[in-house]
Amino acid sequence: MDIGAQADILRHMTRDSDILIVGGGLNGPALALALAQAGHTVTVIDALPEPVRKNAAFDGRSYALALASVRLLEAIGIWAHVRDSAQPMLEIKVTDGRAGEGPSPFFLHFDHAEIEEGPMGHMLEDRFLRRAFLEAMQAEARITQLTDTVVAQEVTEHGINLTLASGKMLTGGLVVGCDGRGSGTAARAGITRTGWGYGQTALVAAIEHEMPHNGIAHQFFMPPGPLAILPLPGNVSSIVWSESADTAARFDALSDADFMEVLRPRFGDFLGALKLRGKRYTYPLGLSLANSFVADRVALAGDAAHGLHPIAGQGLNAGLRDIGALTQVITEATRRGEDFGAPDVLARYQQWRRFDTATLALTTDITNRLFSNDNPLLRCARDLGMGAINAMPALRRGFIREAAGLTGDLPELMKG
Repeated sequence: MDIGAQADILRHMTRDSDILIVGGGLNGPALALALAQAGHTVTVIDALPEPVRKNAAFDGRSYALALASVRLLEAIGIWAHVRDSAQPMLEIKVTDGRAGEGPSPFFLHFDHAEIEEGPMGHMLEDRFLRRAFLEAMQAEARITQLTDTVVAQEVTEHGINLTLASGKMLTGGLVVGCDGRGSGTAARAGITRTGWGYGQTALVAAIEHEMPHNGIAHQFFMPPGPLAILPLPGNVSSIVWSESADTAARFDALSDADFMEVLRPRFGDFLGALKLRGKRYTYPLGLSLANSFVADRVALAGDAAHGLHPIAGQGLNAGLRDIGALTQVITEATRRGEDFGAPDVLARYQQWRRFDTATLALTTDITNRLFSNDNPLLRCARDLGMGAINAMPALRRGFIREAAGLTGDLPELMKG
């Protein structure tokens, strides 16, 4: 056996896992499962105890999973466990207007029947997806889960070490930060961020309604920000309502009954009588992009790499594209006998994902600025633009495929 092969064996013998993942929300578990199923050993570190993450109650938090994301979840064995709790999105209707005045006559209407692949995506509650991930990780022998906090990371000659708050030290060949916009992994690696706030806050809740939604998602653009009405199973919809920060703070402080009074003129009466279901919560809106997705023995994925405005519902979908791309890069490098944590290997991941992410961030930023105002000239231009797109079948189908996540350079896990 040559010296290089001996060194490689020694490195693997001294590692706790091939890959260390910081963050156990959604992207972290998805990456852990994808890598484990490709033959890698993985440790996932999260500060929140597993029983707390697993036993989340209904609180309206839901995700619009594009078709490409559903394919990835199928590939890693998750979709079969959540399919019955998901709601297919059969149509998307985009309108412009003011609260209490109804929508503009110009609109966009996307129907899944215009593409061959089926529904553009599915709505799924956070609690079902999170629980499925945790149960799948528990059943995977190649995955170790730890409840702890990372306090330091150090690159060594052949890998990277993490020091935990408990005093435990972990060694691996690569650390992946899936630890959100305030990523400690990125900060410890010296990766800076670029971003800004929008002066908007999202109000999130689940709403019961008298009439069926028929699998139709609505995006209603109003001057302070958009209101997304997203179908869940039964006569229930999740809302993501963007308001100016001051107004949102006032609305959040209202009683449930008073909150519904200010929501109704914005929601409209097209689904009949409305009723709040479960808790409501808020989060500030802004753009946050890591200036690099990689560093020495470090990669970032999900919100740790890119935090976007929810205007297009692409946050988790973009993160799952990261997962598919990073898994493919690591696995292909391993098959070729390369060090998957080497700079040239990680550069492939960055090259693959950075342009796509920057384009998506720019698109969501421009769309939010274009629609979140009451300028009459911009209002006229955007309404005419929506009407023109809606009248052009080929262009409309292109937007439908984009919404389904079927465009661009897809990772193999998203190709079905």
